[in-house]
Amino acid sequence: MKKIIMMLVIMLTVAFTAQVQAKTLKLAMDADPVSLDPHVQLSGGMLQYSHMVFDPLVRWTKTMDFEPRLATKWERLNPTTVRFYLRKGVKFHSGNAFTAKDVVWTIDRLKKSGDFKGIFEPIVSSTAVDDYTVDVVTKNPYPLLINIATYIFPMDSKFYTGKDEKGMDKDTILKTDYTFANMNESGTGKYYVKTREQGVKVVFEKFDGYWNNACNVDTIVLTPIKSDATRVAALLSGDVDFIMPVPPQDFPRIEKTKGVQLATMAGARIITLQMNQNRVPAFKNKKVRQAIVYAINNAGIAKKIMKGKALAAGQQGPKGYLGYKDSLKPRYDLKKAKALMKEAGYANGFEVSMIAPNNRYVSDEKIAEATASMLGKIGIKVNLKTMPKAQYWDQFDAQVADIQMIGWHSDTEDSSNFTEFLLMCPNKETGYGQYNSGNYCNPAVDKLILASMSETDINKRSAMLKEVEQLVYDDAGFIPLHWQNLSWAGKDGMNILDIVNTMNFPYFGDLVIK
Repeated sequence: MKKIIMMLVIMLTVAFTAQVQAKTLKLAMDADPVSLDPHVQLSGGMLQYSHMVFDPLVRWTKTMDFEPRLATKWERLNPTTVRFYLRKGVKFHSGNAFTAKDVVWTIDRLKKSGDFKGIFEPIVSSTAVDDYTVDVVTKNPYPLLINIATYIFPMDSKFYTGKDEKGMDKDTILKTDYTFANMNESGTGKYYVKTREQGVKVVFEKFDGYWNNACNVDTIVLTPIKSDATRVAALLSGDVDFIMPVPPQDFPRIEKTKGVQLATMAGARIITLQMNQNRVPAFKNKKVRQAIVYAINNAGIAKKIMKGKALAAGQQGPKGYLGYKDSLKPRYDLKKAKALMKEAGYANGFEVSMIAPNNRYVSDEKIAEATASMLGKIGIKVNLKTMPKAQYWDQFDAQVADIQMIGWHSDTEDSSNFTEFLLMCPNKETGYGQYNSGNYCNPAVDKLILASMSETDINKRSAMLKEVEQLVYDDAGFIPLHWQNLSWAGKDGMNILDIVNTMNFPYFGDLVIK
């Protein structure tokens, strides 16, 4: 009898200890994931989600090196072929075993995704050599293959194959309607989606079969809070444990508050405006586009609206990227802007529509309002409409306005990626220009970008990408605003600095709460 009682005591003690050690993170972001399908949208929010629920073949480190994840190692067999060796013993949330078949299936699906096909266009084929080896072949020698491997989050091919209860193919990719993948997930990540109410709350629960248990957080409750002030107040009141992003105006307040910590980092995300040449004939005139760029005081926006927590931009990629040219500076000059409008035959200006999100980028609504006001000074009347991110991207894709805001962080940490998605001539077949809502098209730019994709000499690539930046600068192909700094805040006792990075994909699977 004593032995039985002792065993019960031990069991209860173990259970109680497990409960004490189990941690829940109350997380507040400006928005929640738009879908459970990692291939439905190429955006920061969806990639943040992917790093929680799925796992990439390769992952960036804080020092911008590569570290193994589902691929334990890789080697180049010849100029166009890289072999990936996969981690053994990994399970999907469904219980299915992860194999090379899932990697091949995922790459094939990525090449069909409207948002991702541009990134994966250089890949000709992927082949399963055996259950844990995959060969990826590119059209030409491709210097960024390992970079794009960070965007291969293998999906459960068995789980996503076949018909759903509605008779639809489970692997269907749709942005704005029901699909099986939009509503169901089976990844290899640290967490699975336990419950989800779009726009209200998502609960992520620890997957017991996960291959790497580096952290002690069992549950993450994500609450989307659009309002900057409300999000900060929730942290300071203790209602949430971790918030992102942090509005610049609240940095001093958080830094002075006991029990919370602020983490900031220089960012590489460029915030821009695009001028739709297909909707507005005046935008086809280079002098008009130049006038608009000269009319916008982006240095003033960075200083006043962003509180100095952003760097005014004159080009796409920031310093440190191969295409960066030190001579391409911001060029606010209201007098010159007015002169260019007159030379172009638009001295009296014209009227345009403009849309921007109000919870995607730091102070995005205020930035949009400021730029609209600045354009008014050269006679361009702007009818501005802002909206939550959940509604914004459908409107952006439909190109409903003459001027549209978009921010971009290079998916490959390379200058070419900005141009591939934002400025190359739109091409639905290749995916190039997928987010070029300005419909800017310069064949010389496209030619240089395509050539850079197979150029392995770093100096030659740099020269090509710098020439691209110069061409786009001279053309005023888009309106550069600033590179946005990154910011996070959370309670003390968390290793925030260990999990955040310049891509703004916090690795919550590595979070430890003391």
